[in-house]
Amino acid sequence: MTDAAIAPARIALVGNPNSGKTALFNALTGSRQKVANYAGVTVERKEGALITPSGRRIAVLDLPGTYSLRARSPDEEVTRDAVLGRLAGETRPDAIICVADATNLRLVLRLVIELTQVGLPIVLALNMYDIAQRQGLEIDLDKLSKELGVPIVTTVATRKRGIEDLVSQVEALTHADHHTGMESGWREPSAKELRAAHLNAERILKACVKPPARPDTWTGRLDDVLLNPVAGILILLAILFFMFQAVFSWAQPVMDLISSAFTLLGQGVGHLLPDGMLRSLLVDGVIAGVGSILVFLPQIMILFFFIILLEDFGYMARAAFLIDRIMGGAGLHGRAFIPLLSSFACAIPGIMATRVIDHRRDRLTTILVAPLMTCSARIPVYTLIISAFIPNKTLWGWVSLQGLVMFGLYGAGIVSALVVAVVIRKIFWRGASEPFIMELPAYKLPDPMNVARSVFQRGAIFVQRAGTIILSMMVLIWFLSTVPGAPAGAPGPAINYSFAGMIGHAMLPILAPIGFSWQMAVALVPGMAAREVAVGALATVYSVGGGEGARGALGANLAQHWSMASALAFLAWYVFAPQCASTLGVVKRETNSWLWPALMFGYMITLAYIAAFIVYHVALALGGG
Repeated sequence: MTDAAIAPARIALVGNPNSGKTALFNALTGSRQKVANYAGVTVERKEGALITPSGRRIAVLDLPGTYSLRARSPDEEVTRDAVLGRLAGETRPDAIICVADATNLRLVLRLVIELTQVGLPIVLALNMYDIAQRQGLEIDLDKLSKELGVPIVTTVATRKRGIEDLVSQVEALTHADHHTGMESGWREPSAKELRAAHLNAERILKACVKPPARPDTWTGRLDDVLLNPVAGILILLAILFFMFQAVFSWAQPVMDLISSAFTLLGQGVGHLLPDGMLRSLLVDGVIAGVGSILVFLPQIMILFFFIILLEDFGYMARAAFLIDRIMGGAGLHGRAFIPLLSSFACAIPGIMATRVIDHRRDRLTTILVAPLMTCSARIPVYTLIISAFIPNKTLWGWVSLQGLVMFGLYGAGIVSALVVAVVIRKIFWRGASEPFIMELPAYKLPDPMNVARSVFQRGAIFVQRAGTIILSMMVLIWFLSTVPGAPAGAPGPAINYSFAGMIGHAMLPILAPIGFSWQMAVALVPGMAAREVAVGALATVYSVGGGEGARGALGANLAQHWSMASALAFLAWYVFAPQCASTLGVVKRETNSWLWPALMFGYMITLAYIAAFIVYHVALALGGG
């Protein structure tokens, strides 16, 4: 066997968005994958490895979705540069797997024609082929392969069908020759060449793909309902409402279990160690602090579960289509829906997802309002305050009042984002948004393993966050709340004499008009690093760490010390406040300017103060003192 035959190889997955590319990547690599960022940019880089039947290891790179190598967004630029070997520190792949949605070949054929010009061997994976067959599409595979000049393999990535044939084809291509050192023959096409390529793709599609004699009625019937301007919006609202009800109801047993586990752990460590700084650090700082955050992991994973499930089912694109008119009226581009929806999980990937928006002004508008979406980091704060101050009862026999309040907080974030988008467009960029064009993917049953893997990855990221940023902040809060100790014979709690007490009292004149106590002020400061840290900070400030569990004891403590008006003002503050330094850092990297994160911080902190002031004084007037 020659050296070329055993040399390590790299292949790149390229395809349109919603083509099942990530599912194919998971089917090829399984758990042998890692996620990072490309050097110098915030575009996510996913690389894995597949082991061929002959034992050869091949690196697989999952590139961002693109419609053309004539890139118009940062995501598409990364894909183009990776394929052409222009990325710093990245070698050119040895071969390309172009992933296509077999039910919708119109746009991908032009991409394949472009890829054939880059000087790399290509195999076309017709994914979701089972759905194409079920719809009655007739694809002449031999003729299509001949027209494009590339081999074709049919796959069903979610069921791992066709994967062996695809791996064999890839191994054959990478054994045959290595093209990494070759110069690409691709160049930016002219408008005339683009039109010619489009016409050629249309000709190939007409020659090789025969529409079904009896069209698939299920897709049409579902879309008739789900895309209806009235029924579709009502269904979308019902789905969102159900999601937030589930966040409260389904997670409760697991949350109680986690809370009890940390309570037992704290008690066990407390019995093993003598009184002193070390015991206080471990029990009151580390265990109580991190436990008060991890107890909300079930709720966060339930939220991720619904988002991933709906995305895989093919519903998200329909939801974007449904609310395009609403978003367009607010000056947001239709493509902003996916980044804003992603921001419900975390504003950071939501802001990064704005790279799919072509025009800079539309992208900046979306970036500036994305943090107003209620991210998962707000859930610990919301659920703590809601559980402590909103009665746990049902309305009309089935609607949780606490879940309804949570739904209202999410709604407040959405409405405020739309209003702020209108203001931003009026001030900075006048004129209409670009028209919204999106291919609707075929409906498909989500693969349970892919959904489980994605939910687990998101949960692992949250736990890692708890183990790094949150843990370090909890230790810092414990130190500030403990040092220096109270003088001998001093009246009042010892925390009044600590650094945290000094900071809280110094901020009190500014925050008193909105009903905040000095303890609430202390929680806001570390909460700038990560919103959810505020819960652990409150637990430390109020010396909560045992008994019935940190969460229940902390809620009872807050209900005793806070008025209803202050609690509602605190919720209003968290709807708007920019309590996340990481988000501001990502905005700086995405915009390459400090202007936009500074503008974001300024308008959000102003809105937070005004909203908390109004809510506090209205609640007082209504008897919420």
